[in-house]
Amino acid sequence: MPARRKPSQPVPATQPALTPAQDGYLQRILNARVYDVAVETSLTSARNLSKRLGNKVLLKREDEQPVFSFKLRGAYNKMVNLPVEQRARGVICASAGNHAQGLALSAKKLGCRAVIVMPTTTPKVKIDAVQALGGEVVLHGDSFTDAYGRALELEKDQGLCFVHPFDDPDVIAGQGTIAMELLRQHAGPIDAVFVPIGGGGLISGIAAYIKALRPEIQIIGVQTADSDAMIRSVRARKRVTLPDVGLFSDGTAVKLVGEETFRITQALVDDYVRVDTDAVCAAIKDVFEDTRSILEPAGALGVAAIKQYVAAKACKGKTFVTITSGANMNFDRLRFVAERAEVGEQREALFAITIPEERGSFKRFCELLGPRSVTEFNYRISDKNVAHVFVGVSITRREESEKLAKLFQKHGFDTVDLTDNELAKQHVRHMVGGRSELAADERLYRFIFPERPGALMRFLSSMHPGWNISLFHYRNQGADYGRILVGIQVPRGDNAAFKQFLASLAYPCVDETRNPVYQLFLR
Repeated sequence: MPARRKPSQPVPATQPALTPAQDGYLQRILNARVYDVAVETSLTSARNLSKRLGNKVLLKREDEQPVFSFKLRGAYNKMVNLPVEQRARGVICASAGNHAQGLALSAKKLGCRAVIVMPTTTPKVKIDAVQALGGEVVLHGDSFTDAYGRALELEKDQGLCFVHPFDDPDVIAGQGTIAMELLRQHAGPIDAVFVPIGGGGLISGIAAYIKALRPEIQIIGVQTADSDAMIRSVRARKRVTLPDVGLFSDGTAVKLVGEETFRITQALVDDYVRVDTDAVCAAIKDVFEDTRSILEPAGALGVAAIKQYVAAKACKGKTFVTITSGANMNFDRLRFVAERAEVGEQREALFAITIPEERGSFKRFCELLGPRSVTEFNYRISDKNVAHVFVGVSITRREESEKLAKLFQKHGFDTVDLTDNELAKQHVRHMVGGRSELAADERLYRFIFPERPGALMRFLSSMHPGWNISLFHYRNQGADYGRILVGIQVPRGDNAAFKQFLASLAYPCVDETRNPVYQLFLR
């Protein structure tokens, strides 16, 4: 397991297994009505990921549903089983988004009113989708638990029927139809099924069905490290309420799991894995590379967990399935996902490097990197004697960051490994810079470098030894060309030589020295 992951802690012994046929859920699932609105989703092989991990990884593609999430199954099964007069009064639910869309589409199909209370943190794409389906949206609170309380108030005030997103036998049975399809689609051996957990409805339905028919298959629950209410509850042997939940994986941001889902999960789930944000971002990229589909964070939890599980257990030749539970991703989140995926894939190490503030020291540092690619470089002159540089470097294994840090230290560059530093990753990397009294005769240029090894060294080697780099900003964005901002201190008498330098590089560039943004914030 990578060094930065916390090893799994033992889970207390579970309660006695549910019987018979997992306390009646097998029959409920077999009789569930979901296909008036839901579709049987495909079971897809993640070929690239499977090859890389040395294990077969299968994706149960619930992101293919009409509302891009499995939640449609449970919502419709609950509503279609309501008495007609109760359904006629209308339904209400609390949801972070996916259950809301499922309820709205089900209500549209059944011709009844649907009121949905959503946390104010819900992505706009989910709010818009609910409204497009005819649902009446009420925004309240920061989490599902906050929205749930408001929904109960409205239920009483308006005489509506509450449809719980997870803690209801009909909802659980509807989600369990995923397992029914899965076992029908893959008759061969399955070693484990990894299931994302929010409130627990999905894993309860899947565990109840699979453990009734194929008890040898391991059921492994997955939660994010900052929204792990089910894991904490199982370990405490009672439901635990979290004071706060992380919002990156909004589809699983639940402070308190359900009573019924806790009962089932505690009895039937074999193990649990916690994953962090970087691992989820890397998993979103993994699924995209195999399927060209973009999952929401909750939908990628299982993939992240499989990678972590394989690393921890050193598994080979196993067959693992995960539920890609949803794809309601806000487009503007993709920048964050792409930024953090490299660290999550253990392909990027981040460092704070202190180098002597003297000509040639930057080049000497770059020579230490050898063939490795620099993924990021942020620097602003600020001291006469030393320079503090924020550096990203491509790696192939997590252990390489420690080796690189020792290499830099050995050659006289004080180094701090920032690969696991949230402040550095979220904020400081974007804040290196500012005005400097030491930046005399500075000229600011934007360059476009070809993204290939040696481009940066060619730039540094072509520079006049009397010139000094006073500002440097570069971030690899995965394109064919890199965009670099460089401040170079060039004496006015060297104008002709500087023009010749730019011409010899043949890299497209723009003089930004008179740009008002530079004048206001960096000059």
